[in-house]
Amino acid sequence: MNWRLVSESQYQTPDHLQDQVQRGATRWAGIVAVMVTRRLHHLDLGVSGPRIAFCHGLFGQGRNWTQVAKALVGEDGTGARATLIDLPDHGRSPWSDHFSLQSYAAQVAATLRSLAPGERWTLVGHSLGGKVSMLVALAQPDLIERLAVVDIAPRHYRSHHWYLDYIAAMQALPLDTLTSRAEADALLAPVVPVPSVRAFLLQNLRRHGHTWSWQVNFDVLAQAGTGQRSVAGWPAVDATAYPPYEGPVIWIAGGQSPYVAAHDVEPMRALFPKVRQVTIKDAAHWVHSDQPEVTIEILRRFLTARPR
Repeated sequence: MNWRLVSESQYQTPDHLQDQVQRGATRWAGIVAVMVTRRLHHLDLGVSGPRIAFCHGLFGQGRNWTQVAKALVGEDGTGARATLIDLPDHGRSPWSDHFSLQSYAAQVAATLRSLAPGERWTLVGHSLGGKVSMLVALAQPDLIERLAVVDIAPRHYRSHHWYLDYIAAMQALPLDTLTSRAEADALLAPVVPVPSVRAFLLQNLRRHGHTWSWQVNFDVLAQAGTGQRSVAGWPAVDATAYPPYEGPVIWIAGGQSPYVAAHDVEPMRALFPKVRQVTIKDAAHWVHSDQPEVTIEILRRFLTARPR
């Protein structure tokens, strides 16, 4: 993935990139981010109906939303046209040389525009994908018809050091001598004691004959630690430089999750005046995994509701 960041006053679009820049350029406070190569990896489901795209969380992949997407699409494929995206540095999508929520958002937007030129999308984002989706809606509101943000808020999570511990533990696995996925699971257990979380992380471990590799760009994700420009951060200056997003927004929180708090409501409403908050009981951070049927019903109603 090749990105160039230049000042807007200095930027001139080469003739042979005009079409790509029209789809892929995003402006962030006087900076133009131009994508000049291929789109993000994605899986498409459905043959007709409204378009809906899903952005996963940290260490995830688009396929994490398969159960929800299939239910919305329906058996005959006419309930919706769903696209499950692998974010940059995850799954089968290209890797970056630095982490940036803004560039993630620009790449997602460019991918959606290239898949369905001129069409609008419902965009669903969980955790890291929720931050990315919020930025897409703010920066390119013409692209996003509706926004669903799942268990994340527009703020810097300063205390989130856990993902750095997870990265260190995964990087420490002896891939050259690893014999099985079960061995990898056992080696991760001291740092990641919850079996379901280990299974989630190990979905990124790929076997190639007698060798193994990770599908996550750990070095880039750990690069900025837990600072403002990290996975845990939030580009407040860039976000507030845009007008509020005036489309319908549903904000889904897990009743047992600490990610969305009362103090998040005011800044969320400042960016998204039409936001409606829904809390799902008996769900932690992975809301769509803990309560898939409830999540599906909420999104189905949201997808088909008439805009107010």
